[in-house]
Amino acid sequence: MTNLCPCGTGKSFGECCEPLVTGARAALTAEELMRSRYTAYTRAEIGYIHDTTHPDHRADFDEKGTREWAESSQWEGLEILATAGGGPADTEGRVEFIARYRDAGGRRTHHELAEFRKVDDAWYFTDGYGIKPQPAVSTKIGRNDPCTCGSGKKYKKCCGA
Repeated sequence: MTNLCPCGTGKSFGECCEPLVTGARAALTAEELMRSRYTAYTRAEIGYIHDTTHPDHRADFDEKGTREWAESSQWEGLEILATAGGGPADTEGRVEFIARYRDAGGRRTHHELAEFRKVDDAWYFTDGYGIKPQPAVSTKIGRNDPCTCGSGKKYKKCCGA
């Protein structure tokens, strides 16, 4: 069985994020760096997280807190929602993602818009902005509308009774 990379590409760890996390090669795109940073969290490779944070943004890097979060979480998956820029010829990029994990409090999602900058052919994470879930929109169901449970009955004769 192949040791799949935690970042979700479907590739093996050895052909995906391992060369980046071990320093064998640099990320070619902002998304590739984002995926390798997620993988580093799953493996508690905090040195990599630090080293791929832009030097101008390392002053408030909390190594202890980052390590505790990484080691106490069960990482369940990464979903890339959107990318803007961040290609091999770009110098800036953004990646919107959701990281799913479990901790002592239960299942969690971390939804973020991450910013990246390339300096001397190396991509770095510069900042991230949490994205809050959109509030659920409530729609009023009329008594004569079809029931939302899918029974085919009118709401007043089914769940609204």
